[in-house]
Amino acid sequence: MASGEATVFLNGELLPREQARISVEDRAFLFGDGVYEVTPAYGGRFFRLDRHLERLRKGLSALEIDYDPAHVPDIHERLLRANGLESAPAAVVYFQVTRGVAPRTHHFPPEPVPPTLYGYAKEYVRPERERWDAGWEAVTVQDQRWSRADLKTVCLLPNVLAQEAARKAGVADAILVRDGLALEGAHNNLFAVFGDRVATHPASNQILHGITREFVLELVREEGIPVEERPIPLEELQGASELFFTGTTTEIRPTVKVDGRPVGDSGVGPVTRALYQAFLEGVEG
Repeated sequence: MASGEATVFLNGELLPREQARISVEDRAFLFGDGVYEVTPAYGGRFFRLDRHLERLRKGLSALEIDYDPAHVPDIHERLLRANGLESAPAAVVYFQVTRGVAPRTHHFPPEPVPPTLYGYAKEYVRPERERWDAGWEAVTVQDQRWSRADLKTVCLLPNVLAQEAARKAGVADAILVRDGLALEGAHNNLFAVFGDRVATHPASNQILHGITREFVLELVREEGIPVEERPIPLEELQGASELFFTGTTTEIRPTVKVDGRPVGDSGVGPVTRALYQAFLEGVEG
């Protein structure tokens, strides 16, 4: 078992992972009816947990799941301690809330049921700098998600299919394309550099409003780099000088090829390098 994964949280209890049991009538199992968050911790300090909680509240409200996440920070702390990760250089906590256990109906349970709460913590191992310096590759995939990609729900089958397409192609990431626009990755946000400007899709219902995305936008502005939050046509993306993905478990990941074609000069560009250094200083400082 991987480091930091031995003890999980389930409905108020900390228990060994192998002892955790969830009913076959849980609505996440039957319908994907739930939301989740993944929050990073650096040296035992959670990074922007308040923003993750705000997004969790938004998802709970949109899905009309009756749960107050006021105790989630305490659950996160307990998971870090229980798994010996309170001093780890980097770790993540996964936390999921489903509508709960009820007989299968397409509408909500007619009588309120307790939500199912599940969480775990694990160590995050950052790629070696030599590997990062080489960059990664991506493929484009048609976006098959529903119209509320801004909600972080557990119904991730289109994302899974996109990431599987990337795996079969032997690359790290999938770029989701809809109506000729490059939106984001299968599990991360997408940024492009055009000359002296950085661009990323606006925070609409078409993409997840990434917490790391938000932080990187702040870094871009602090670095004095012009930035545009706008739709990026796939045709234009093919002329980008740099591309990178952002996310909790992606941090900032440079992309040097898309669909086998080089991005810019096929190397990690100066803007991506500067932002990555600023990111590391921001989360570890």
